[in-house]
Amino acid sequence: MNGLAQPEAVDISAFRRPPAQVMRLARMGSAHPTRLSFLRVVLRRMVAEGWRFDRPVWQMDAKGVGRAVYRAIGPERTYSLVAFAHDLPDHLRSDRVIATAWDATFALFDGTPDADDLDRLAANVPLQEAGRVSVKELALSRANRSVRLFGHVVERLSIGQQPDLAEIEAVGYLMRTTAVYGSGKFGAADRAMIADRPELAGPFRAEMLSVWLTRAFTVDLAEHIARAKGGDAAMRLDKNLRKRLGVGNSTGLGMAPFLVRHPVLLNNWMQAREEALARVRAQECAAPASVAGLRAALAAAQDNARTWASAHPVQQAKLVDLRRDLTLIEAALKRFPTGERPWNTLWLWGEANLTLEGQEALLAMMLEPHGALIDDLAETMSTDEAAAFAINGSIRVADFRADLQARYGWALGRDYTAPADLARFWYVSEEKLEPRLGERFVDEGAALEQPLGIGRLAAELASDLADWPGEDTLAAFLLAHPEHRLMARRVQQSARHPYAEIQDNLLAADMLPIDILRCKLAFFGASHFDPRSDKWVRISLYKGEAFPDDLATP
Repeated sequence: MNGLAQPEAVDISAFRRPPAQVMRLARMGSAHPTRLSFLRVVLRRMVAEGWRFDRPVWQMDAKGVGRAVYRAIGPERTYSLVAFAHDLPDHLRSDRVIATAWDATFALFDGTPDADDLDRLAANVPLQEAGRVSVKELALSRANRSVRLFGHVVERLSIGQQPDLAEIEAVGYLMRTTAVYGSGKFGAADRAMIADRPELAGPFRAEMLSVWLTRAFTVDLAEHIARAKGGDAAMRLDKNLRKRLGVGNSTGLGMAPFLVRHPVLLNNWMQAREEALARVRAQECAAPASVAGLRAALAAAQDNARTWASAHPVQQAKLVDLRRDLTLIEAALKRFPTGERPWNTLWLWGEANLTLEGQEALLAMMLEPHGALIDDLAETMSTDEAAAFAINGSIRVADFRADLQARYGWALGRDYTAPADLARFWYVSEEKLEPRLGERFVDEGAALEQPLGIGRLAAELASDLADWPGEDTLAAFLLAHPEHRLMARRVQQSARHPYAEIQDNLLAADMLPIDILRCKLAFFGASHFDPRSDKWVRISLYKGEAFPDDLATP
């Protein structure tokens, strides 16, 4: 077994980190992508199944305006990215969700589109929210150029020169998406229509496939414009430079409430990652190939940290911590731990000597060389959210109170009348139907607050339960207090889903939404997390990963 202990061979419960340690915002806001991240899972599956890729449509003028189709051809089904490139004036280019025009717009089509499909999409996809797509489409997205780098790459390639590495590393992408919509938005296929397809069964795989094909389009478009400009003198982008380009993304508060509204899904993501770490720590020995893989992962992390920049003071401090910690890890790995359970020894050293940023980076590195041990966990990260969860109303109030205390003790000790603990409120904007965060004692609209302050809801439930007869049933209590049904359901769900709750006050004055964003984006596979405020970030997807023509080469 190449030195790997089978997960069922040992009791690994002692090696799992408890929710009280894992589900805190400070640690969640230090998350790193791992081999279980969704985009990595998509790529591995396509390699394993021998998918093929082509570009049957490329209709672009000299300015790079037109349409293209990229196909991913699997053993059973084909998926096509339909891309539209536009001539966008600089003054209309905006990353804000309220933008109405973009440099490029996309739809992920189920199958191979015919001429009628392309015409229908051409009339709707460039309009995004103002248009409508059909159940043949699985995702809808848009992107803007990184004007400086896109122009630099085109100019250099047009005169037969490669772009500067420093320029590529400073930005890291030719275009950045400002939204990637799926799961029934604007008429696209509902999640239920594709959930039984093995290649798309995991979370956000259709969206990740769309972004990966978009990445290929961004490079092809730059090369096309360079050829139109430079003629025979133009050249293609060097493959090593190309690999350092990802797809950028701008993400704001709209993504943050997702982890609160989908507690079972959050549990499955976190539990899979924690199970993977526990399996690695529980191994009785370390195979030389795995240790070599760990050192390679460290080298990749150091390269990533070298080019990772941010102007945000919180992220700048984290980058200082990360670079310091990677140096400490490098020194520690000069003599890899010996003796019983060396991986656990390494992890315990990390917990004692590294910051949260370094610990979570070490987690990602330790998982990297253990695909045979942990990759199966990627198939446990989805859930059937349509399945109903019925509240057990027959439980005694005394027993329910004990469950509430045991699972939500982290929430019950706060004073939710204190301004600092009740400073924010979550609501949905009327204009774009997007989540927003208001200042309770400054902004209007608190009457429209969404039930996302789980800690306060738990405390209010506990308060109303305190004087209720312990021998009475939960059903009787909820009949008198139906406003607590949501929280009662979460309490009972948590019995089987220990990682379902963020164990911090999401209404507090010092709460940073970017911590929630980073956690979710790390599960997508995002790197170069760069907050632009405490409420929105830029990141890169697929940086360093293969392109379609790379996967076509054995």
